[in-house]
Amino acid sequence: MKVVVLVKQVPDTYEKRHIALDTGMLAREASENVVDEIDERVCTVAADLKKSGTATEVVSVTMGPAGADKAIRKVLALAADRAVHIVDDALAGSDMVQTARVLAAAVADADLVLTGEASTDGGGGMVPAMMAEILGRPHIVAADSIEVAEGIVTAAVNTETEKLTLTAATPAIVSLTEKAGEPKLPNFKAIREAKKKDITITSTAELGLVAGPDAAYVRNVMVSAAERPPREAGQKVSGDTAATELVDFLASRHLI
Repeated sequence: MKVVVLVKQVPDTYEKRHIALDTGMLAREASENVVDEIDERVCTVAADLKKSGTATEVVSVTMGPAGADKAIRKVLALAADRAVHIVDDALAGSDMVQTARVLAAAVADADLVLTGEASTDGGGGMVPAMMAEILGRPHIVAADSIEVAEGIVTAAVNTETEKLTLTAATPAIVSLTEKAGEPKLPNFKAIREAKKKDITITSTAELGLVAGPDAAYVRNVMVSAAERPPREAGQKVSGDTAATELVDFLASRHLI
């Protein structure tokens, strides 16, 4: 079974992050970029599948700039046998739809795709579902744990009111929660071996896609951005006229 782990390089969550006003996008150069923590947890699950013999091959797939190779090497040390790195200037600032189209093309031959339920920089959480729709595959959402046997994925999913056991036949896509696995530090041997593992560099053209302004669909684009205005002190009401003042305040803002 070929297992693909989707990996994203994101700004370190322990550092301050902000939006670049000239682009309307996250200023990724303002802090250190690292492997998303939830992806490290997903790598733990993939490593366990490889150790048990369920996965015959674990492949890491990353869409990002050339500088993401540092994060890819860490994933190779954690779980992956090899990596695919999609690099294309036209993908800068991609929305979820474009991201899903590209990643779906890159993982089309996988038996099982594992991904975090949402990235820490975007938090949209819709890319796995979009990929499943594009590829016509089942998608298990927010699994706390999984088991794979005889081409069937069984997942434990906890909602606010129910504990569910969901199953899907492979090929399938499963998005995992932070409960799925504990991040592990690669040892020196794994780090040394990761330097010898193959990273395949590819582009949208090699995947048979067109990205950016010439894409055959409407892509979301940030047209303007501005700093949040400073907070101002609220209006205080008190005394015998408090009720009247409150009503006038709400009416002036068309809230009643």
